[in-house]
Amino acid sequence: MNRKLLYFSVFSSGMVTLAVELSASRLLGNVFGTSNLVWASIIGLILIYLTVGYFVGGKWADRSPNPLTFFRIMLWGAFTAGIVPLISKPVLRGAADAFDHLEMGILLGAFAAVLVLFIVPITLLGTMSPFAIRLAITTPEEAGEISGKIYAISTLGSFIGTFLPVLIIIPMVGTANTFILFSLYLMAVALVGLGFSISWKQAAKYSWMPILLILLAWGASATNLKNSAGQIYETESAYNYIQVQEFDGYTYLRLNDGQGVHSIYHPDDYLFRGPWMQFLAGPFFNAPPFGVGDVERIAIVGLAGGTTAYQATQVFGPIPIDGYEIDPKIIEVGKEYFGLDQENINAVAQDGRWGLAHSEHQYSLIAVDAYRPPYIPWHLTTKEFFEITYAKLAKDGVLVINVGRAPEDRGLIDALVTTLSTIYPSIHVMDIPRTFNSMVYASKQITSMDNLSNNLNQLIINPDTDPLLIESILRVIDYQKGLPEPTIVFTDDHAPVEWIINKMVLGYLLSGQYEELQK
Repeated sequence: MNRKLLYFSVFSSGMVTLAVELSASRLLGNVFGTSNLVWASIIGLILIYLTVGYFVGGKWADRSPNPLTFFRIMLWGAFTAGIVPLISKPVLRGAADAFDHLEMGILLGAFAAVLVLFIVPITLLGTMSPFAIRLAITTPEEAGEISGKIYAISTLGSFIGTFLPVLIIIPMVGTANTFILFSLYLMAVALVGLGFSISWKQAAKYSWMPILLILLAWGASATNLKNSAGQIYETESAYNYIQVQEFDGYTYLRLNDGQGVHSIYHPDDYLFRGPWMQFLAGPFFNAPPFGVGDVERIAIVGLAGGTTAYQATQVFGPIPIDGYEIDPKIIEVGKEYFGLDQENINAVAQDGRWGLAHSEHQYSLIAVDAYRPPYIPWHLTTKEFFEITYAKLAKDGVLVINVGRAPEDRGLIDALVTTLSTIYPSIHVMDIPRTFNSMVYASKQITSMDNLSNNLNQLIINPDTDPLLIESILRVIDYQKGLPEPTIVFTDDHAPVEWIINKMVLGYLLSGQYEELQK
């Protein structure tokens, strides 16, 4: 067999294997989220499937060491990889509906079912490298060199397959079509391999595979990934599955698994409940008299569709607002559906920490609202990050962070307060009612709740004060919480945010409170 053709086949197989793995994370993440538990399940099971493939491939190659068997296996591996998203689509749509109603049994069953679909394609693709080694070796003396070369070529293909789907293909055509494109590519490689190694007549016998896959893909292309109530738009970016819903004139932004509303918008209303309005109260912890006009510039880390920026503009007027949002597609959606096109809002498609560190401005308020539920990015929780925020705040500036919690577990809040206390002289905490969210306020000056109350009294008698600001401050006063005992200080070297959140989520699910909530 021509070794150049064999090496190219191994390269292509390695590329498609990793592309399928990365695309699998998106396929599942769109519905089940991108938690470490989901990632661990995907990576762990795919590694097991590959292990089985390596073992089976070696035995299979010894029994049938010929190119016909090799390329047949590649064809079936490619074909079954391509039909995974098509078969899983109704299962995932059912899971998406279950997630909307938090039906855990259906969710877990759907998650397991989709993972099972990857057994056949990944196992078959795993046979490629050991099979290729068997075909390439002609003398014992070259066994080591050939084995090393094939695994190196396969790994190089895997490297390409790691970046190509996430950075280019998925944002261009979506997750399901990414599976199909890579599947068609690998089938083309296998058919060409059959043609050159055996005969083109033999290759023609399997031409039905790509034709059938294209027909199946065409038939499924008209259906949405999700069919949630009120859905008016969905798309995929390099970072997220993005969904826009509309109910009674209000527009909602949901990402990935759809748990949590990331932005809300109404052209004639801005009195939205939730965490967004609670950022507005931050500056008023400063010593009185502190008025609306003293807020000069705002930074938002985690802009999403721009609800916080929209409300801040209503309350403080058209002051400059720098909003950092790592996903440029979300910014596009924000401008299209969420009123993010206001002139005073500077939407920056950049990681918030990097953008803030390189900003030339000083801010009266820095709002941190960056989440991939249930996680807050760890690099936005560390002492080093808070040192950046401290340096970028004006002398009377305030940092405000939206933090998740469980009813009986405030571990993440406790750690963040402990970390902030190493830098900021005053910390305040409030729980947002009827949610699993809390707000942490860290001020550059020594501040107090009395300051907030006194400023509120002045704002109330001012007829120009926006009612949303009054309500925001009242909620802080009504739902304030005491500061916790010191715990861990997060640093760039050690910030076990995911561990704390995993413990919090699992503890909540196992406590029985979840079932009580559903009754």
